[in-house]
Amino acid sequence: MNPAHYIGGTFLPHGDAPGGDATGTLPLIDPVDGAVRGRVPEAGRETVDAAVAAARAALAGPWGRTCAEERGAALRRIADGIEARFEEFVDAEAADTGKPRELAATVDIPRAIGNFRAYADLLYGGAERSYSTSVPGWSAAGTGTGTGTGVSAGFGRALNYTVRRPLGVVAVVSPWNLPLLLLTWKVAPALAAGNAVVAKPSEETPSTATLLAEVIGAAGLPDGAFNLVHGRGAGAAGEYLTSHCDVDAIAFTGASATGTAIMRGAADHLTPVSFELGGKNAALVFADADLAAAVDGTVRSAFTHSGQICLCTERVYVERPVFDEFVAALGERARTLTGYGPMISAAHRDKVLAYYRLAAEENAQVIAGGGVPRFGDARDRGFHVEPTVLTGLPQDSRLLQEEIFGPVCHVAPFDTEEEALRLANDSRYGLAATVWTSDLSRAHRVAPQVAAGVVWVNCWNLRDLRTPFGGSKDSGIGREGGTYSLDYFCEPVNVCVQI
Repeated sequence: MNPAHYIGGTFLPHGDAPGGDATGTLPLIDPVDGAVRGRVPEAGRETVDAAVAAARAALAGPWGRTCAEERGAALRRIADGIEARFEEFVDAEAADTGKPRELAATVDIPRAIGNFRAYADLLYGGAERSYSTSVPGWSAAGTGTGTGTGVSAGFGRALNYTVRRPLGVVAVVSPWNLPLLLLTWKVAPALAAGNAVVAKPSEETPSTATLLAEVIGAAGLPDGAFNLVHGRGAGAAGEYLTSHCDVDAIAFTGASATGTAIMRGAADHLTPVSFELGGKNAALVFADADLAAAVDGTVRSAFTHSGQICLCTERVYVERPVFDEFVAALGERARTLTGYGPMISAAHRDKVLAYYRLAAEENAQVIAGGGVPRFGDARDRGFHVEPTVLTGLPQDSRLLQEEIFGPVCHVAPFDTEEEALRLANDSRYGLAATVWTSDLSRAHRVAPQVAAGVVWVNCWNLRDLRTPFGGSKDSGIGREGGTYSLDYFCEPVNVCVQI
């Protein structure tokens, strides 16, 4: 797969900005063994301007005149197109990210297909019609031209109804950890609502976005309805796009610091933003929990994709009577994990290892991991780190306050429900949490008090695409999923007709 820009229905393989070399491209590096797999074209201002102009033209042309049924049919064709090329998408996703192929085949690509079908279903199910509401009652008193005075003069004199129109040109910036899933999580509802999209994936994982552009082109969307540019973020394609004066909305998933920078640039044009940002997610394990299930669930939530998912658990709080048993079982599982993938890059590996060194400096007890694995093959040139379990650090340690985004969690004890909630909420992040308990009353009592956008009880990452998803505090702005995404990607307009 050779990544390429896709603008106005045409693929443009070359960059127009200084990149890794004079050709205006960046290296595409395999995180498994560190080898250069290819080159990524880097978009400069000229390419970004062309993509935004193509999107604007599509809104003025056939795409701007489509009805809900036509857009729903287009989304179904896109979903079918991804499914028809399923193995290609899996291969590209696994190659770019280094994640196990099984993970891409069971999570990333199926959920991307599901995103398009879910929004097609919403359109066919009348979501757009439900977005046209009428209020047949009354208008403000005394404003009519008929007979009568006072309040009675206003009754029955006007019909108010609300329609929702697309925002316009939407910039979608997606991260490297779940490249296709998180890209489609925004592109599908943006297109469903009738917007034109300019997408910029991470320069480290560009391949499935290019495949998606091929599928969208084959699905027959009008030229410019979907556009794709590649490149870096700050001072490059990402910044050019999110600060563009002709972009009407921004949808971004990524680091909280990047979200802050995007918001600062968007402020110049009062561009609305939807952000899903970082997390420092907590798990609460009560003594009455099914301990084996809690250990299994924490292994998944801490180490899936080597911890490189914003929903992963990095802080685990365990009720004291079962603390030692839980720590021993979790450590044993971490020590025996196989088949896990690498960090996305050498820079990210070094960041995670810096936290491992900090843990040693602060005299953390290393239950498992804490270093770099050795395989005796090409993987030793890649960006792997060991799954790591720590204990013994104070709550104000940087390792308990800063997002690491690697395969590491710290386990600490608690004695009361109130203490557990205090510890869980002692964070500037508020994305996700898990609660492990067999007490139904406790589950319903504790979950709403956790300062997070989603709280799983006795499970992790079980998602219904119709439910709201997003974070509080430094973890984001707004909610995605189902009609919540349509709310963001549409502008409500009230129409008042005097009768």
